[in-house]
Amino acid sequence: MRERRRLRLGILVLVSLVLLGALPLYFGIRTLSRDPVFGTLDELDVPSWAAVEPVDNVSGNRWCLQDCRLRERTVESERSPEETARVYEAALRKDGWEPWKVDLCPQQPDKGNYTCWRQDELTLDLWVRAPSCLPPPVDGAPAVPPSPLPSAPAPPAPPAAGECAGSLVSMKVRNAIDDDRTRPQPSTDPSLTGEDPFPTLTEDPLGEPTPSPS
Repeated sequence: MRERRRLRLGILVLVSLVLLGALPLYFGIRTLSRDPVFGTLDELDVPSWAAVEPVDNVSGNRWCLQDCRLRERTVESERSPEETARVYEAALRKDGWEPWKVDLCPQQPDKGNYTCWRQDELTLDLWVRAPSCLPPPVDGAPAVPPSPLPSAPAPPAPPAAGECAGSLVSMKVRNAIDDDRTRPQPSTDPSLTGEDPFPTLTEDPLGEPTPSPS
């Protein structure tokens, strides 16, 4: 009886230790697998209509080995780009982000509202634009070209006006040390363009040649 009690007590102690160790391990793995930056984006104070169907992508690694981590999030908004941009900019300011006026923001001209932000060791690019819809047909050209095969299926009809409403929101978050825009850019003097990098010397820097003894 005593041996059975000791065995039961040992099993209970072992199960308790496993449970107490498994829970912290589970939450620790979950924390490491979930980037905290996405948690910060989740906490942005934006209405539900401005954060529909978020899609997250991650590249690089958290410790900046070879490539630093790049976090990208794309969401849909049910309202116009102008109203959506105002909502996100207000939410970023409320969360401690500051507008970042820097060159190459954006790196290439884009349609819509493109702004850059910075907070501590992170930089954020916010791009709000209209959704991509099929362009209207050119004047004088048929909306759908005739098919040479009568049995060929007809192409899909262009989306209705209501289906093109709303806007798209893209956010890119980088580590500031990996953002080229935080580094000083080399300046090029345009007046030097076309100059010979090896100019001809007008005077001998070594002076006159020493006459050889006769």
